[in-house]
Amino acid sequence: MFPLFILIAVMSFVFGACIGSFLNVVICRMPEGQSIVSPPSHCPACNHAIPFYFNIPIISFLLLKGKCGFCNAPISIRYPLVELITGLLALGFFLKFGPTPTALFYFTFSAVLVAVSFIDLDHQIIPDKLSLPGILFFSSSCLFVPQVSFISVIFGILAGGGILYLVALLYYLIRKHQGMGGGDIKLLAMIGAAIGVKGAFFTLFAGSVFGTLGGVAAMALTKNSEKRQAKIPFGPFLSLGAIFYIYWGEPLIHWYINFIG
Repeated sequence: MFPLFILIAVMSFVFGACIGSFLNVVICRMPEGQSIVSPPSHCPACNHAIPFYFNIPIISFLLLKGKCGFCNAPISIRYPLVELITGLLALGFFLKFGPTPTALFYFTFSAVLVAVSFIDLDHQIIPDKLSLPGILFFSSSCLFVPQVSFISVIFGILAGGGILYLVALLYYLIRKHQGMGGGDIKLLAMIGAAIGVKGAFFTLFAGSVFGTLGGVAAMALTKNSEKRQAKIPFGPFLSLGAIFYIYWGEPLIHWYINFIG
């Protein structure tokens, strides 16, 4: 039994890393309006098609020492990082939920969050092609996650999108310019669809905390001349908050209720 458990755990990580390899294509091509299917993976420097033996998640990057196997152009560390993150997420959901539909559902959700986060970091946009279909698709969470009811899904969508919309509206009325994009609003609505209304509120709180800490760190690391122009996307912090809720949200909420009680 134990060797079988180890085998499935390793397969979960490998599966996640392979999905991460595909997410790299989505992250690079979707913001540019390019097809994520064609042409096949190729080096952006020399345009040489990448054969499968140079496209093994994480391993190929290490064997090639971070360089293209044809032109020796450097390969961004972003590629193995995305593969590693998705591999760890797949492994983590397997360890928490076992080989269940719940684990697969949450991994699919987290994979979309990974793509959203890195696109937002690079371009400060969250593509509607990910968030809008995501709201519809992840509304099925009540079918895969026993703790999420259909009512919680509906209120999660309304609360998630509605809260950020009100925040953005108030900010605009006070400052007379936009401080939060519509992409964040749709993202939190998608998150509410996937993890319910309680998860949406937790995500907004946790994302705000993570965003504040990230903003302070970014300001500390940037030069004074760059601080005024620095814009920190909120999408990655919302995504982190949602994943944090899936893993530890319920115990933290119960602990807090008992603490204040």
